[in-house]
Amino acid sequence: MSVDVVTFGCRLNIVESEAVRREAEAAGVADAVIVNTCAVTGEAVRQARQAIRKLKREKPDARIVVTGCAAQADSAQFAAMPEVDRVLGNEDKFDRAAWARSERVAVSDIMAATAMRAPSVDALAGHTRGFVQVQNGCDHRCTFCIIPFGRGNSRSLPVHDVIAQARRLVANGYREIVLTGVDITSYVDGVLRLGALVKRLLREIPELERLRLSSIDSVEADRDLMDTLANEPRLMPHLHLSLQHGDDLILKRMKRRHTREDAIRFCDDLRRLRPDVAFGADIIAGFPTESDEAFARSVALVDACGLTQLHVFPFSPRPGTPASRMPQLDRALVKERAARLREKGEAALATHLGAEVGARRRVLTERGGIGHTEQFLTVKLAAPIAPGTILDLHMAGHDGRRLLAA
Repeated sequence: MSVDVVTFGCRLNIVESEAVRREAEAAGVADAVIVNTCAVTGEAVRQARQAIRKLKREKPDARIVVTGCAAQADSAQFAAMPEVDRVLGNEDKFDRAAWARSERVAVSDIMAATAMRAPSVDALAGHTRGFVQVQNGCDHRCTFCIIPFGRGNSRSLPVHDVIAQARRLVANGYREIVLTGVDITSYVDGVLRLGALVKRLLREIPELERLRLSSIDSVEADRDLMDTLANEPRLMPHLHLSLQHGDDLILKRMKRRHTREDAIRFCDDLRRLRPDVAFGADIIAGFPTESDEAFARSVALVDACGLTQLHVFPFSPRPGTPASRMPQLDRALVKERAARLREKGEAALATHLGAEVGARRRVLTERGGIGHTEQFLTVKLAAPIAPGTILDLHMAGHDGRRLLAA
């Protein structure tokens, strides 16, 4: 064994794990397992700690190095684990010199970071899509969110670096690229925002067949981005929205910057511009003070916005956040509401899949006999096909979770 990486959390962590592995190996690290953690929920932290204990039992001679958002936000809890040999912060994990040093805890002040350390990744083992991290950190302070304490303030990768990375990925055979970050709609390079970046990418890399965006904050979508979504078929018609709730009072207590009506209007406006667009969303169930009526408005938002793919999070109080000090709901009620919201999302997805039956869709094939449409619907392929192939396929049916290709 040289260096293995165990990744928790978002697509951003997947991209960074590949870069971290490269930096560690270049610094001479060997016989180690790096655990790249997530801090979004208490459950994510619990799973990381559980995985660390299991890894040490399975590989007693391996050095365990913990990094990522949870390690940055609360390094002490991981440093206190006897299974852990080193703890590295989110900036330090990209520092080859930090990997070469021997101190047990190397966690620098993330809020002091002003420039983006760009994990340039030319390939991702096991992934059909290429990922380019264009942004890191967040300047907003939603009351439930601990991520700024793990990622720092917002900073962006210069446009020329984004284009160079995307060009290398395309040259290496990737037909679809995903732009990712913590808050990519806050992207800025001089006067250029995300929409201008997307236009530049598509114009300067004509051989790029599909460009996709990771989660966005709809209230920050700029005019160039809307224009490109409306007029550029290579920008995929799927957006995952950071909505979080459907009730205005709860949104205010979350310190979100949009209202329920803002979310509905955005989806309606974009659907008029791009009729084939599909929307996913993050929604939190059981936020402190959430009444039955407020929760019902979150459930109703699924239909009001035409959401088809939900990521539902039962509220998890994160230490040090304002929401953790608000009056909490009973945990059983939080879980029950999350389950009801997931059921609503599953029903919405099944309805959407049903409407796709009989259509022909361009599908990017992946490992495991599946692929994804331009709207990011999962497709079960009728026969194994080499990953990274784009095919025009007939959708013959669905099983409630994915389309079935003929």
